[in-house]
Amino acid sequence: MGRWQRQWYLPAVDLKDRVAIVTGASSGIGLALARMLIAEGASVAMVARGVDRLERVCAELGPKAIAFALDVGDLARLANLPGEVVAKLGRLDVVVNNAGVHYRGDMLRHEADKLATMFMVNLVAPVVLTRVAADVMPTGSVVVNVASLAGKLGVPGSAVYSGTKAGLRFWAMAAAGDLEGRGIRIANVNPGPVDTGFFDDDFDNVSNLTFSQPMVTADAVALRVMEAIHSEKTGLDLDIPVGSGKLATLGYLMPSIGRMLRPMLERKGAAAKARYAERRGAASK
Repeated sequence: MGRWQRQWYLPAVDLKDRVAIVTGASSGIGLALARMLIAEGASVAMVARGVDRLERVCAELGPKAIAFALDVGDLARLANLPGEVVAKLGRLDVVVNNAGVHYRGDMLRHEADKLATMFMVNLVAPVVLTRVAADVMPTGSVVVNVASLAGKLGVPGSAVYSGTKAGLRFWAMAAAGDLEGRGIRIANVNPGPVDTGFFDDDFDNVSNLTFSQPMVTADAVALRVMEAIHSEKTGLDLDIPVGSGKLATLGYLMPSIGRMLRPMLERKGAAAKARYAERRGAASK
């Protein structure tokens, strides 16, 4: 039994000899999750755009990690993926929609094609992959979406990203009823800021509000995904950190309180962002 199982849950699903698709699998949350799935005996179809990195990661993980190099925004290619996985690995039991893209800052500074890409990768691709995968997944299978706390409460400077993640969450909660007839469960995992380098390339445009919340690790988010995979419930909507999820829910349900708290959170986030920048600078020396 793995360390994460002892800490978080008792497995309700035996993953030995099962097959999972993980998108965005070559780094961050996807890579951490692939390691955990393989440790429990599953084979993982590792999906990512960068061929070289993907093949290197699969070589490190061993024979149960199989590279499928593709851009999830290519819907025609994505629609063929479940069939290709079944043809190569014999079955498909788990789909994790983890791939995501975030162009930060005021939406008016971005060209229309970038805004459309966020919707394509973050929302349309998970819907399409889930729809096609459902035709080949057996009873007892599960789909997990890596959404975001930004999908519970919109974050300034992340308007379109917040919209895509809100859409992903609400689609999944509604789709739970559609999938239940086929014995397929679906769940969302909603992380706050994750320390994966996801925003390092556009650091100046990361809002202070984002940094006001505790930063979690890729492993911690992957653990939450494993919890959703092993749960026997459908329609789960799991937050990490839990406290940040409660705060986001409060801000959504009671906007006046959210507006009242925002100046304090902005100040807290600005200080945390400065500390992060200092650590980042020291690490690069």
